[in-house]
Amino acid sequence: MLNEPARPVGIVGFGSYVPRFRLPGIEISRIWTENNSSSPVKAKSVPGKDEDTATMSIEAARNALARAQIDPRDLRAVWIGSESHPYAVKPTGTIVAEAIGATPTTLAADWQFACKAGTEAMQASIGLVGSGMAEYALAIGMDTAQSRPGDALEYTAGAGGAAFIIGPADEASAIIQHTTSFVSDTADFWRRPTTHYPSHAERFSGDPGYFGHVIPAAEQIMAEMKMTPADYDYVVFHQPNPKFPTRALKSLGFKEAQWKAGLLVPDIGNTYAGAAMIGLAATLDEAKPGNRILMVSYGSGAGADGFDLLVTDKIVDVQGRAPSTQSYIRRSEEIDYAQYVRIRRKLATH
Repeated sequence: MLNEPARPVGIVGFGSYVPRFRLPGIEISRIWTENNSSSPVKAKSVPGKDEDTATMSIEAARNALARAQIDPRDLRAVWIGSESHPYAVKPTGTIVAEAIGATPTTLAADWQFACKAGTEAMQASIGLVGSGMAEYALAIGMDTAQSRPGDALEYTAGAGGAAFIIGPADEASAIIQHTTSFVSDTADFWRRPTTHYPSHAERFSGDPGYFGHVIPAAEQIMAEMKMTPADYDYVVFHQPNPKFPTRALKSLGFKEAQWKAGLLVPDIGNTYAGAAMIGLAATLDEAKPGNRILMVSYGSGAGADGFDLLVTDKIVDVQGRAPSTQSYIRRSEEIDYAQYVRIRRKLATH
């Protein structure tokens, strides 16, 4: 059990980013299965040639700052969780911190825990701000599309993510009331340093991977908060595909109306480190004062982070200060597989 911080904290600013390009699942199927069979992911988001985890994180961070309306120099941490940092040795955090004007007196670092790297950064930010060591900290979960051509992951591996500025509860649009984690050594997904694409043990992906961590993490935080599924207005689970979160949510007794706002994977694919966080951002885009939100992330390797949030009156003022998640999803431009190969540099040219 993770205790609450010494002083109450919450989300004072949030922002998301999804790149414009979309690769339809039916187009992937046309190339690799020689038919036009449908896919549960209608189209996945694909970054442009000039986009990567750093540039997308900058856009999301600027949206979060627009909502928080704080001086970026007041940020005492800029932490980026991702599976696709542009450099093996050089932090993405310093690039983002410089671009948003947060340097030089700030911490900057990169986080890794597969798809929950971003929520790890959120928990660290809660600790930093909650201890009084910082007034504000920025946590980002962001990824590009990582998948071997022809692999099952290619249908779902999307791009995008979200940024959250953690600060004092009296300035927050959503108070973080409690957080907890549930981890084990379960090898369901991995990538060695010398390989370009991740590998996955499909028989472990659902059980004991996703379901063996997300469900008990949700049960644990609800028990600690003395809450039931019916007590929440919204719930957001990590979304590697449409089937996993839907099955987990139904098994716990949640209703579709509770998860509809945050289930984005059919339209943009799995944004990995940003998947649960962008779902939370989309939920905050429409949440009302007094709403209760449960978010549970998942990262292969394996672990889940749970968050219990209470939306405050300030949400009404901040929602319109930056583009909504759905506005990024709507501004889509469809591409074919050849364009995808060129943009993502899938062909070796030297």
